[in-house]
Amino acid sequence: MELQKKKALAPNNGDLAVEARGLVKVFGDNRAVDGVDLNVRAGSIYGVLGPNGAGKTTTIRMLATLLRPDSGSARIFGHDVVKESQIVRQLIGVTGQYASVDESLSATENLIIFSRLLGLGRAEAKRKSAELLEEFGLTEAAKRPLKNFSGGMRRRLDLAASLIAQPPLIFLDEPTTGLDLRTRSQMWDTIRRLVNTGSTVLLTTQYLEEADQLADRIAVIDRGHVVAEGTADELKASVGTSSLHLRVESPLDIAAARETVEHILKVPSTVTAEAAKITAPMADADLVTDLLIALREKGIKLSEMSVQKPTLDEVFLTITGHGVEKDSANNQASSKEMEAAQA
Repeated sequence: MELQKKKALAPNNGDLAVEARGLVKVFGDNRAVDGVDLNVRAGSIYGVLGPNGAGKTTTIRMLATLLRPDSGSARIFGHDVVKESQIVRQLIGVTGQYASVDESLSATENLIIFSRLLGLGRAEAKRKSAELLEEFGLTEAAKRPLKNFSGGMRRRLDLAASLIAQPPLIFLDEPTTGLDLRTRSQMWDTIRRLVNTGSTVLLTTQYLEEADQLADRIAVIDRGHVVAEGTADELKASVGTSSLHLRVESPLDIAAARETVEHILKVPSTVTAEAAKITAPMADADLVTDLLIALREKGIKLSEMSVQKPTLDEVFLTITGHGVEKDSANNQASSKEMEAAQA
C-alpha cells in the first residue's frame, strides 16, 4: 500500500481511469504479461479474471508504478505511470494478495499509523480506525496483536488499511482470497459502496461468481494475454445462446414433448430420459409462448420450466480451453513471477 499523503489532483483525461496499451513484462524466459490492453471507465468496477500465473498481479503492479513495463504504455487518469509516477501514486490505493501490516502491533495501532501517515489528525485517525474495524467485523479483536490473527482476519485488516483515504482509483488484487463466504459478501458490499461514493475499482479475481456479481466489464487474461473483454452478458452471449429447460410430468410424454420442442423452436434438443428433462438452445425467446401453447394443446404437462444463460465458467472454459482453477504449472509460473517482481 502506498503511504504517501493523497493530494487533491484532478483527473485530466475525461472518462478513462485506466488506459493501457501493449503492456509487456518479461521475467527471464517467462513473458508474464504479453501485450495487455485495458480501458477502464471512471466510476466503474472493472474485473480482471484469470487463473494463477495468467499475469493479473504483474499487470496491476505495472499500473500501480510498482513495476516498470518492458514495453507498452499506461495512463492513470491521463498521467503516465512511468513519466508521472509520483502523481499516479497520489491517485491510487493498492491492496495486494498478502497483508502489508505490522504483526507486532494491534489492529487499531496499525490503522492509526496508516491514517497518520496519510495525513489524518490524531482524533480523526482514531475515529476512522474504529469505523473501519467495525465495518470489517474486527472490533472485538481490535486490541489483539496481529500475530494472533487468523489469515482471514489479517486479510480484512489489510483491506481496511487500503480504504482509509479512499483514493479515486483502487486496485484490489484478489481481495477476497482466504475470506469466508459471509466476509466475502460484506467485502462485495464495501466495493459497491466505494464506487457509489466516487471511486473506480480495478479488481483481479479467480472467483467467477465474484466477477459476475461485481464487474461492469470483465477482461479475461490467460498466459499474459487479454483473450476476451466485455460485460458479463456479452461474454456469456459470445459462447452461445440461453437454453430452455423443460421437465415433463409423465415420462411417457417425453418423446412427444421433444418432437414438439424441435418443431416449434426449430432447433435440436437433448434429453435426460431418467429425469424426463429436455434441454434446447433458445435463439428466439418469442417462440417459447408458441411452444407452451402447443404442449398444452397436446395435453403434455410440465412440472418445471427454466431459462438459463451460459455461465462465466463456460465462458472461461470455451475461451481458454481450460478451467480457472489452479494447476501446478501455473502455480510455478506465479511463484517465479512474484519472486522476480519483489527482487
